[in-house]
Amino acid sequence: MVDAIQLAALLTIEERVHLDTRESDEKILIGSESNPRKGNRSTSTKLLISPKIAGAMFKSIVPVLSQVPAEVCLGQQNRGMATLKTIQMRLKSVRNIQKITQSMKMVSAAKYTRAERELRQARPYGVGAQQFYEKVEVVPKEDDSKKLFIAITSDRGLCGAVHTGVARYIRGELLKDPSIKVICVGDKSRAILSRLYGKNIEMVAKEVGRLPPTFLDAAKLTNAILNLGYEYTDGKIIYNRFKSVVAYAVADIPIFSLKSVEAAEKLPVYDSLDSEVIQSYLEFSLASLLFYTMKEGACSEQSSRMTAMDNASKNAGEMIDKLALTFNRTRQAVITRELIEIISGASALESKD
Repeated sequence: MVDAIQLAALLTIEERVHLDTRESDEKILIGSESNPRKGNRSTSTKLLISPKIAGAMFKSIVPVLSQVPAEVCLGQQNRGMATLKTIQMRLKSVRNIQKITQSMKMVSAAKYTRAERELRQARPYGVGAQQFYEKVEVVPKEDDSKKLFIAITSDRGLCGAVHTGVARYIRGELLKDPSIKVICVGDKSRAILSRLYGKNIEMVAKEVGRLPPTFLDAAKLTNAILNLGYEYTDGKIIYNRFKSVVAYAVADIPIFSLKSVEAAEKLPVYDSLDSEVIQSYLEFSLASLLFYTMKEGACSEQSSRMTAMDNASKNAGEMIDKLALTFNRTRQAVITRELIEIISGASALESKD
C-alpha cells in the first residue's frame, strides 16, 4: 500500500493538475522521467496507479506538496531518534550488568577455591560424628517421635537453586508430617518456608554466608539450639553436598537426642559411658556436624554462584550483540528515510521552478 506522503513526494505539479482533470480509469505512470525541457533529473522511482485513486488520496490528505505539515516529517525523525535513544539506554544498562556479573564471577571463583580447601579439612569432623551413630545403630521410637530439621542455607542469593533445593526437601517432609519443627540457618530458607510453614519455624540464624563459617560459629549455633527448650527425639540436618564445580546434591545427616542414644542396643559396647559423657559427646558431635554441613553448603554456594554468573555474563553478551544489530539497523533506516525526504523535497522544488 502506497503511503500518501510518499505519493505526494513522487508527484510533480503537472502530474497533480493532470490528476485533477483526468476522467478516464486508465492507469498512469507516476515518477518517471521529469520534463526534460526544464532540465530536471529523472527519478528512479516508478509507480503505476489509477488516477482516481491517486487523486482521491492526494486531494484528501496532501492537496499541495508545500502544504504538507512539517510536524509529520519531524515526527518520523523524532520517533527514529527516540527509538535509537531507547536502544542506547538498554545497551548501556546491559553492559553495566555484564560488568557486574563478570566481577561477581571472579570474586566467587576466588571464594570457591578457599571454600574447597577448607571443606577438605572439615570433612573428618562430619565423617567421624556420623560413624558413632552408625555403629551404635540408634533407632528412635516412632510412637513418641518429635523431629527437628535444621536447614543449612545462607543470607545471600544469585547462586542458582542452592537454597531452593533445601527448602523444597523440607516442604516435602512437612507435607508428610506437619508436626516437624524447623531451624533455619540463613535467611533464604526462612523466606521460602515462612510463606506456608511459618508456625513450624523455631529459630532463624542470620548473618550466615557473608564470611566463611568457622567451628566457633557452629558451636554458638549448637548452644542456641540446645537452649531453645524443644526436646526432640531425632532429626536431620538438610544441606547441599558438594560434588564438583558444576554439581551438588541435597543431602541429609541424622541427629539424635540423649534418650534415643541411650536406648540404642549396641551402646553397651562402649564401656564406662554415663549420661554426662554421652550428653557432652552429643553436643560436640552436633557442633561438628553443623560445621561440616556449613562448609559443604558454602562450597556448593560459591561454585553455583560462579556458574550462575558465568551464564549471566554469556547471556548479557548475546543480548548486547542483538541490541547492537538492532541499533545499527534502526540508525540505517533513519538515515535512509531522511535522505529520501531530502531528495524528494529537492526534486519537488526543482519541478515547481
